[in-house]
Amino acid sequence: MSTIFFTSDHHFGHKGIIKHAKRPFKSIEEMNETMILKWNEKVKKNDIVYHLGDIGLMASSRLAEILERLGKIYLIRGNHDDLNRNCKERFEWIKDYHELKLPDLGSANNQLIVMIHYPLMTWKGKYSGSYHLFGHSHGKLTNFNRNTALDVGVDCHDFYPISYEEVKLIIQQKSNVLK
Repeated sequence: MSTIFFTSDHHFGHKGIIKHAKRPFKSIEEMNETMILKWNEKVKKNDIVYHLGDIGLMASSRLAEILERLGKIYLIRGNHDDLNRNCKERFEWIKDYHELKLPDLGSANNQLIVMIHYPLMTWKGKYSGSYHLFGHSHGKLTNFNRNTALDVGVDCHDFYPISYEEVKLIIQQKSNVLK
């Protein structure tokens, strides 16, 4: 049985992101290797990863080498992903927006997850419990108090992808705090 993970904004190969996002790396190589190791520490061969954009800013041939070290990836395109369109065969699919329905244990309903690279103010099913997962902001939206929305970018989660179970737990905790 596979596990489902979510992540965003790796920016593999992007030197400027180290300063922009205040990442604790001395070089692009250190950043890339750390994120690959953390990915593979959690994500196993048959797991599924929804990557919510900005996976890399580097030559397609170099990005392809990194992607070969990672697992099965569904890419929701970010604002920098057109730079690597030559890697498109490496992804299960590439979309701008995706709605995922997962069985919700303990409920007769499915959990709707609305995914796009950008944070939304409102989304399908917002008032009936759907989740909105996004990236793009690198954890800088400190006043974004949408209790069922979550920035899944690596800058918010110690450079790890996060599992569906972790998403549910974080959203439940946010919902309890915001009540």
